[in-house]
Amino acid sequence: MAGMPPATVEVSAAVVRSLVRDQRPDLAGRAPVRVANGWDNATFRLGNDLAVRLPRRAEAVPLILHEQRYLPGVAERSPVPVPVPVHAGQPTPGFPWPWSIVRWVPGAPAADVEPAERGPAAAGLAAFLMSLHVPAGAGVPVNPFRGVPLTDRDAAVRERLGDRECYPQAAELRVLWARACAAEAWEGPAMMLHGDLHPGNILLGADGSLAGVIDFGDVGAGDPAVDLAVGWLMFDAGARRRFIGAFGPSVDRDTWTRARGWALVLSTAMLSNSDDNPRMFAVGEFGIRQVLEG
Repeated sequence: MAGMPPATVEVSAAVVRSLVRDQRPDLAGRAPVRVANGWDNATFRLGNDLAVRLPRRAEAVPLILHEQRYLPGVAERSPVPVPVPVHAGQPTPGFPWPWSIVRWVPGAPAADVEPAERGPAAAGLAAFLMSLHVPAGAGVPVNPFRGVPLTDRDAAVRERLGDRECYPQAAELRVLWARACAAEAWEGPAMMLHGDLHPGNILLGADGSLAGVIDFGDVGAGDPAVDLAVGWLMFDAGARRRFIGAFGPSVDRDTWTRARGWALVLSTAMLSNSDDNPRMFAVGEFGIRQVLEG
């Protein structure tokens, strides 16, 4: 299995301190503290209310720019906080790419909360997605791996399911996958998407309710079923029923069938590519169990 891609540029607290000092001297007294080092971005806390996000590899540079362009509009509609940019950082001789200072969104990542305790977030997450999923304007990017026709992901899913050690339930999963691919394709307008909605990017309050949504690097346009897949990645069967029920007739049966298929896409991606990330591996394992459950 593949692991996290190596960084093209190693981002240190010293680099962040220099960038902030040069471009936002009003914040220079705040010591940056690393809080995340993901596939695409490094994130540093900057005081109580801000964070710095910087690409760690060249492929992530467009993602930072997409966040800077589209997150303000998302924030205006969202019922919960999102990390809206407050400063668009410029490249320097010491750091070659754009970067951002964003609002810090407090909360506990749902990936670190037991699945049985995530249920109180179901209604709030549905409300967030209903606010997010509006027709995308001209020029909103289309991610070639998210929100596309489900059949575009067929080869990747079938290749992953060929790993019998990782997927002992492969035969049943292939049946579910075929059913999802046979669902009616999305025929509505391309909708605004989060694109990477899973428990690692969902924040919960102390009572388990939705506190915020983060990491919008894959924000784009396409089939909303890719975001609705979070029902299987996030919730057990009971909470998932409440999550689905909150949308009422606004989401049809075929879209939910595709969403279950997208949950299989995302879960297998996590299982097959997270051997060095136990947290995401566990999200993938949970997602597979829920996809099988229904």
